[in-house]
Amino acid sequence: MNILAILTSAIIPLIIGFIWYNPKVLGNAWMKASGLTEDKLKTGNLFLIFLLTFILSFLFAAVMQMLVIHQLHVGSMLFKQPFQDPSTPVGALYKELMENYGTGYRTFKHGAFHGFFAGLFLATPIIAITSMFERKGFKYIAIHAGYWIICMLLMGGVLSAWA
Repeated sequence: MNILAILTSAIIPLIIGFIWYNPKVLGNAWMKASGLTEDKLKTGNLFLIFLLTFILSFLFAAVMQMLVIHQLHVGSMLFKQPFQDPSTPVGALYKELMENYGTGYRTFKHGAFHGFFAGLFLATPIIAITSMFERKGFKYIAIHAGYWIICMLLMGGVLSAWA
């Protein structure tokens, strides 16, 4: 696990959110679709909101790393085997596998690909289901889903290329 890559990826939702929900981009449409007002947005402790957003984004990035880096799963397949000892048959296989393929598919493009599909097929259904029960419309769902698809695309790219 690369903590620096996870920390960097955790900043992405804050940066994209600053742009995405800006009134000059989709902020006004989001406020209208969600029923928020300028006065309502001025309430709350912004420091706490941004701090918790970063902490939760950090946790999210740690999980995203497992989605976009295939090599992290090899050890889990051999969990009850002595795979960390290269003198064992399983350990020798693990060592050879990691030497030959340890950095395979570790590019921004590959991580972004997985991040995009995770956003589309994981985040979007969750947002849509919750939004339907809250009686929110398609525009509300599209704004939030688009935001998370872009965030997850970028987070996956950074994590895969850097971690």
